[in-house]
Amino acid sequence: MILEQLKALGNDTRMQMMQWLKAPLTHFPPQDHGDPAIGVCVTHLQHKARLSPSTASAHLAILQRAGFVLTTRIGKWTYYRRNEQAITDFAARLKIEL
Repeated sequence: MILEQLKALGNDTRMQMMQWLKAPLTHFPPQDHGDPAIGVCVTHLQHKARLSPSTASAHLAILQRAGFVLTTRIGKWTYYRRNEQAITDFAARLKIEL
């Protein structure tokens, strides 16, 4: 799993998305659902990264498979937020294994 996680973070766009999601209130407008804990709509991530919908979704799917982001569906919209526990676990495991 650690290699998959390293590959997920080995892309500038995905790293930027993770940084934006660390402080969503700073980087994105208020979300329609009104609760910042739910996450950021994929549309906002796509526009900020200047990506097509399919490319943004592909990047987010890689981050999700690596365990770094969690999703919430509300109607037809998908919201992404960081999985802080997975990030902490990854950092600890990386420190042990290197």
